[in-house]
Amino acid sequence: MRTPILFPAIDLKDGQCVRLVKGDMDQATVYNADPADQARQFRDLGFSWLHVVDLNGAFEGKSQNGEAVDAILAAIGDDMHVQLGGGIRDIAGIEAWLTKGVVRVILGTIAVTDPILVRAAAQAHPGRIAVGIDARGGKVAVQGWAETADMEAIDLAQQFEDAGVAAIIYTDIDRDGVLTGINWPATIALANAVSIPVIASGGLASMADIERLTMPDATRLEGAISGRALYDGRLDAKAALELLGATS
Repeated sequence: MRTPILFPAIDLKDGQCVRLVKGDMDQATVYNADPADQARQFRDLGFSWLHVVDLNGAFEGKSQNGEAVDAILAAIGDDMHVQLGGGIRDIAGIEAWLTKGVVRVILGTIAVTDPILVRAAAQAHPGRIAVGIDARGGKVAVQGWAETADMEAIDLAQQFEDAGVAAIIYTDIDRDGVLTGINWPATIALANAVSIPVIASGGLASMADIERLTMPDATRLEGAISGRALYDGRLDAKAALELLGATS
């Protein structure tokens, strides 16, 4: 049986570890001014993966928190796998981060604007390219969620069905950072529409979401990302990891 992965999230804004509300950069709560320290805390709790997003990079279109990411990679070494997104929009940027030790690069905006590049990257780096699909009302959002494209999330996911993409990270923007629970119907519908493993993101609020991740109809999901619930203490990391481990 599978063991669903719980990905703790580190969102970087101006070099600090923050959480936003529905992707609004003006609604940022700083949880740790030292992202490397936060990464070590997650490692010590027993997490095997880390989900890192360069928020400034997502808006600017190129990496902006490189020093913070470098510090995270140095702090955890080989103890955790890091997946990184935000502002990575060309082959040079992809290869630079993979060379530095990022295990999986997440491509979001360019999945809409340059799907050929995403396919080329996935073929060149098997198992190391993920597509980030962020949706508002079912429609794909790009440019750090600042713009909404005229495309359904499922339609975008299906474009990469045979591209060799390692995973799709599906975020419901309207639930991100507000602790209302993951949008399970939309997430499971997406997972059932493609053969690519899907990671749920946006709104994970409590152990109820962790338990939902273990249900039979969620077996197509690779796991889920948690941010604010972990930082606020609403989700007990040890209990969540024990529950997910018990499903294997």
